[in-house]
Amino acid sequence: MTIIAKPAVRPNNPRFSCGPCTKHPGWSLDRLGGALLGRNHRQPETRERLALALERTRQLLELPADYRAAIVPASDTGAVEMALWSLLGPRGVDVLAWEAFGREWVVDIVEQLKLPDTRALLAPYGDLPDLGQVDFDCDVVFAWNGTTSGVRVPNADWIPADRNGLTICDATSAVFAQAIDWSKLDVTTFSWQKVLGGEAQHGILILSPRAVERLESYTPPWPLPKLFRMTRDGKLMEDLFAGSTINTPSMLCLEDYLAAHAWAESVGGLKGTIARSEANAGVIDAWVTRTPWIAYLARVPETRSNTSVCLKIADPDVLALPPETRDGFPLAMADLLDREGIAKDIASYRDAPPGLRIWTGATVQKSDLEALMPWLDYAFAETRRSFAKAA
Repeated sequence: MTIIAKPAVRPNNPRFSCGPCTKHPGWSLDRLGGALLGRNHRQPETRERLALALERTRQLLELPADYRAAIVPASDTGAVEMALWSLLGPRGVDVLAWEAFGREWVVDIVEQLKLPDTRALLAPYGDLPDLGQVDFDCDVVFAWNGTTSGVRVPNADWIPADRNGLTICDATSAVFAQAIDWSKLDVTTFSWQKVLGGEAQHGILILSPRAVERLESYTPPWPLPKLFRMTRDGKLMEDLFAGSTINTPSMLCLEDYLAAHAWAESVGGLKGTIARSEANAGVIDAWVTRTPWIAYLARVPETRSNTSVCLKIADPDVLALPPETRDGFPLAMADLLDREGIAKDIASYRDAPPGLRIWTGATVQKSDLEALMPWLDYAFAETRRSFAKAA
């Protein structure tokens, strides 16, 4: 059995978690010294900082001039829930799911909202649903990038410009890392904790004019909690999209997000953060290409994520193990690398097929991924040897 020497080079930063994701290079608590702590969030100075975060978000993402953005509670999940509970109902719904979080939106729409005219277009981990089957006379709910499966939509070409329904997109692992055609999205959500490495608990909700029109012309038949309300007397709460918030935000987290904006601008803005993500994913792709014991969970190359890279064991000897033993193999690898201080949090998501999941978003340094690859080979060889002894 092959024995591989422990690599000499270690990643400088072992944080490869898919969320919350690693802070940007050069990050320091000292950068947050200007946070307006202990201040009411509705005062002019604090509202100005919140509005600045929204304006920088708009600029960095190159949003259309007539699209609105708001800071909302409860991370990306809260932003998605606001959209589902406030907008769905007037039309049928097609909800696409090919990983854990998409399936949660199916549960919300079918079991909680109990919308009768709903189709769930499902695919197993590693695949996309048939995008050609989507009915755009309906409202369409989908994730741009499946964080737990490493499968993304390749582009927005499958979404017609003249659609009748709204498109509601959970884009939390795609924003700042993948090119997005905003004209094809009516509602887009993300959280600070992903590609820019911000702190958790805050979400961003982006609305097109079509989404605003729906909000102002439709009142859901179910009660809406305060945290979901975006209209008052039938009109959009414009102050929500100008620096006000529904509940109290963390000014420390806000300052951290602004620091992440400054870093993103320093690496070339949106083009720079996308390029960094692509280069990072390219390190893993080159390694997978030359490594016979590993494979992508995403079967089609065009649908492979450049942020949440999900991998599965392809070694015939490991695949021949009893299911419980086989499924524990990648977790044992991840545990070994964690103990060594080489890679934190790289086991697959709890509901996903057993494997490895490595974040390659813009805040990760390419050199750290290059250092990680030999350690993956080492961990595989050591784990296989350990399992062989146990047998």
